[in-house]
Amino acid sequence: MGMVASLRTYLEKYGFYVSTRLADRLGMRARSVRITFIYFTFATLGAGFAVYLIIAFWLKIKDLVYVKRSSVFDL
Repeated sequence: MGMVASLRTYLEKYGFYVSTRLADRLGMRARSVRITFIYFTFATLGAGFAVYLIIAFWLKIKDLVYVKRSSVFDL
């Protein structure tokens, strides 16, 4: 059980945070969003994983474009 917990911690720490950010945005629990992605992936034979990767890519680009700068000297 320790190996599963460490893998989960690693994925939550270094993952794309897609489900967490979506859950915050929708006002849901992150676990519910993750389970929905898993069911969607199985039901559509992998299309849910593709949607997950597209959202992760979009969030990464959004984070790179909209960087919060604290002063003018950060430019």
